Amino acid sequence: MAEGQEGISSWKELLDWGIQCLAKAGIPEQENDAWLLLEAVSGMDRAAYFLHCRELPGSSQCQKYREIIAERSRRIPLQYLTGIQEFMGFPFQVGPEVLIPRQDTELLVELALPLVSGKRILDLCTGSGCIAISLALLGRPAQIEGIDLSCEALETARRNAANLGADVTFRQNDLLLGITEEYDVIVSNPPYISREVIPSLMPEVKDHEPVMALDGGGDGLDFYRRIAREGKAHLSRDGILAVEIGYDQREAVTQLFQEAGYRQIRSYKDLAGMDRAVTAVRR
Repeated sequence: MAEGQEGISSWKELLDWGIQCLAKAGIPEQENDAWLLLEAVSGMDRAAYFLHCRELPGSSQCQKYREIIAERSRRIPLQYLTGIQEFMGFPFQVGPEVLIPRQDTELLVELALPLVSGKRILDLCTGSGCIAISLALLGRPAQIEGIDLSCEALETARRNAANLGADVTFRQNDLLLGITEEYDVIVSNPPYISREVIPSLMPEVKDHEPVMALDGGGDGLDFYRRIAREGKAHLSRDGILAVEIGYDQREAVTQLFQEAGYRQIRSYKDLAGMDRAVTAVRR
């Protein structure tokens, strides 16, 4: 098969070409990525593809697919190319201004869901809004807010809320600085990667996802220190703090919450058996 779109006479050949290109570029899961990019370009699901895979794609579709495969070969994240990442069963729009929602973070939502009905909820470092919006749609809180420092991220979060019909208020703020309201539950997936570790991450992450959504300071714990300290002043009595953590941060975050005076501190593992979340109760 010729490189590029020349010589391609069917959707199947175009897909095969995409797989080969991604394999040469060293992209993991090249078959899956090549298919999802073809789906994004063509609008075909698997059933439609099997019906039409021997047909000739249009020249504009070939060209678009060639361009998007080249972008993925440069390690631009798949989700930024398709524009969508599923989270808790909902399609969230994503772009370079927000961290791509991870399946690991669904654990935090699942932990919070039984706690939010009729309550006042705050999502710190909301990013795409995936946590706040999922809780709003599935948990029926009395009110829910999402806070982020990035104006660009908040635009995406508001767009996601509008698209999914979620009643969430988003505002720009530096964590809880200057906030006067009180909440029953505060949730957060804050930046928690140690600054020195960031250069060693996969190119998709370190070169394309927003650094401000990754960088947790020298030891990765800067945001937990602030959340533990500031959260106490904004949680109702017996209010709950729930945060995502890095796989190796359970002991450190637990100690921070203990020192800040929280009680009933518990940790939770994700499906891979890695420490992934900590909850605590305000005295």
